Amino acid sequence: MKGKITLKKTRAAKAAKAKAPDSPALPTRDEILAFIAREREVAGERTPAKIGKREIARAFQITGSDKIGLKRVLKELEAEGAVDRRRKNLTKPGVLPPVVLAEVFSRDRDGDLLAKPVDWDDANGPAPTIVLNFPRRPRPGTPIPGLGDRALVRTEIVPDATGNEPAYTGRVVKLMAKARAQILGIFRALPGGGGEILPVDKKAANKGAMAVRPGDEGEAQDGDLVAAELLRGGRLGLPNAKVQERIGSFGSEKAVSLIAIHSHKIPNVFKPETLAESEAAKPAKLAGREDWRDLPLITIDPADAKDHDDAVFAQTDDDPDNPGGFALSVAIADVAAYVKPGSALDREALERGNSVYFPDRVVPMLPERISNDLCSLRPQEDRPALAMRMIIDAKGEKRGQTLHRIMMRSAAKLSYQRAQAAVDGNPDAESGPLVEPVLRPLYDAYAALKIAKARRQPLDLGLPERKILLKPDGTVDHVVTPERLDAHRLIEEFMILANVAAAELLEAKKQILIYRAHGEPSVEKIHNLGEFLQTIGIKLAKGQVLTPAQFNGILARVKGTEHEQIVNDVVLRSQAQAEYVADNYGHFGLHLRRYAHFTSPIRRYADLVVHRALIRAYKLGKDGLPDMAPDELADIALKISASERRAMMAERETVDRLIATHLVDKIGVIFQGRIAGVTRAGLFCKLADTGADGFIPAATMGTEFFRYDEASHALIGSRSGKTYRLGDTVTVKLVEAAPFAGALRFELADGEAAPSRKTMAPGLGRNPPRVHKGPRDVRSNGAKRRKR
Repeated sequence: MKGKITLKKTRAAKAAKAKAPDSPALPTRDEILAFIAREREVAGERTPAKIGKREIARAFQITGSDKIGLKRVLKELEAEGAVDRRRKNLTKPGVLPPVVLAEVFSRDRDGDLLAKPVDWDDANGPAPTIVLNFPRRPRPGTPIPGLGDRALVRTEIVPDATGNEPAYTGRVVKLMAKARAQILGIFRALPGGGGEILPVDKKAANKGAMAVRPGDEGEAQDGDLVAAELLRGGRLGLPNAKVQERIGSFGSEKAVSLIAIHSHKIPNVFKPETLAESEAAKPAKLAGREDWRDLPLITIDPADAKDHDDAVFAQTDDDPDNPGGFALSVAIADVAAYVKPGSALDREALERGNSVYFPDRVVPMLPERISNDLCSLRPQEDRPALAMRMIIDAKGEKRGQTLHRIMMRSAAKLSYQRAQAAVDGNPDAESGPLVEPVLRPLYDAYAALKIAKARRQPLDLGLPERKILLKPDGTVDHVVTPERLDAHRLIEEFMILANVAAAELLEAKKQILIYRAHGEPSVEKIHNLGEFLQTIGIKLAKGQVLTPAQFNGILARVKGTEHEQIVNDVVLRSQAQAEYVADNYGHFGLHLRRYAHFTSPIRRYADLVVHRALIRAYKLGKDGLPDMAPDELADIALKISASERRAMMAERETVDRLIATHLVDKIGVIFQGRIAGVTRAGLFCKLADTGADGFIPAATMGTEFFRYDEASHALIGSRSGKTYRLGDTVTVKLVEAAPFAGALRFELADGEAAPSRKTMAPGLGRNPPRVHKGPRDVRSNGAKRRKR
């Protein structure tokens, strides 16, 4: 069942109504908690009940100004940690619902199957383990999953020996999938046949190699990347596996990204019907469109961009009532003209969700015939587009917008560097004639937008991004940190403005759409941030709700100090992850009430949905958004959010593997780095020159125990008091590189170190580090800038 679950009137609601029909008393905190728990139980195996302020108000018959009091009570419960706000839903934090979708991942020493919930918020700590119970003599037909299977599980909390964390047992209600686990790894042949498979996944690598019996190696050759089926076997010796597919030689060009593509099941080969449909597509005609071909719109993109989906133009506004104002035009490739709802192209685009960008290749959302040809805004070629024309005043505030379906002809294709050079007085033959009529007005309009941005105060984190440059053979040449130019910021501000305009136009027509949303940090994360800031002399008021401007104030206080980098990292980790939703709750990071992705339909399905919604709402053609219930749109938003997270993980893992391969012959070399994460198991270190992430096991840091201090993000020596803190600069020696898994192991080179042990980062090593447990064990992952 999809969508909301109709809430039944509770005894509490009836009692409240009986007390005062016209002005019911507010429910107590216990009544609210009991209501949430009861509705979760009623939901059972169905889609989880949507329980927010609106549902609670309806159940307890609360109307009008009394909702303000209810909001206050819910805020108090959230501040106490009694409930957790996930989007607009309330739930008890860190506790599994009565029925959960879980995946079987292992067995314990007694042979019992262990499962973890598939959907779990990491902000609540590590996902709990569920021990699955089965009758000693199960009846025929009893669903019994295997490793890797997913099942609906009815959970029950059982007392924990420590009394600290809830422990769960579970009974399988329904088996969702019955499939043997598949492993991706590097095949190593043995003389006489057979061989071994070295898993490339960090967690799987922790369990070591798998044996391949003669005859089970298929067509695999030594050094090949293969997909293997894990076979059932005895308890002794290596687990057995059978090669299912030879993916390619690991030593070949672009092999590293293949690992991420296959391990994350990213579709990378277009179906025949999709390709046939794209090849049959004909260029769009002018009929039904406004003719903007004489307007000198230009594209400004990275120098190596192959598709160009946005073009910009600006001119002074001739309205006497808007002195110093500008008319801005943002034209976006009209993908909806070629990708029709329900078509093969559309189905596969939704399946992919977005394009995935690796250092050595791109896995596009759409075939090249569409993305790099018909929809790419090439210079001096007619192209269909959706254009947003926006009027801003002298201070960058938007005064209005209009939507147009047009035929355009790009006047030029410039890179960020060429555009910036031209405006700075170093034009080339192509950009020179564009400086005064096109580029200068764009930069003048951007100057106005900067004023509005400064007033809006979006979150401004100073986190440089690195780019890997490759040699022709696909190996790493070097890593650079591209300079951040005004040309980058100009395009970014123009796109943000157009995205806001798209959301506003659709809301004005009451048209459903997919929003890009970003929630405010949770109460727990703000509390943890406050504890850390207190250690460096910055105090937050207890229970303070921080705005982006207040975060910026904190960052400004530490700018230029020794704490600048660590505070930027900790503030980043306090933020939620942006997502696509059909039920808007705003964008905290950008400090915007409404925001939708409109500007990249070639590479993001969300933008294509917004284009179709605009076409339908403003009657610009017959290829608009089809009839669709809000729940269907919410399902699409959920799918493409998952696709985005999948792409981010694949891209990050590929970078890790490329750099580990690059450093494999630098064992013993000394590097400068910075502590990018602290856990009780050891330190995560980021190298200064390449940005490579590696692990320093606590067991190699000396002969004493190290205590983990969560509040100060530090490991502290029990005898010496030596402290290793997040953000500290360290000198390290590379002692091991695992290119297949993308893992590096370091040892400290600037202090006492214990003898080297075979201990890789969590998920690689067999021997756990020997450390003294601190107040709490929280794994801290390396920072990565959130995508807007």
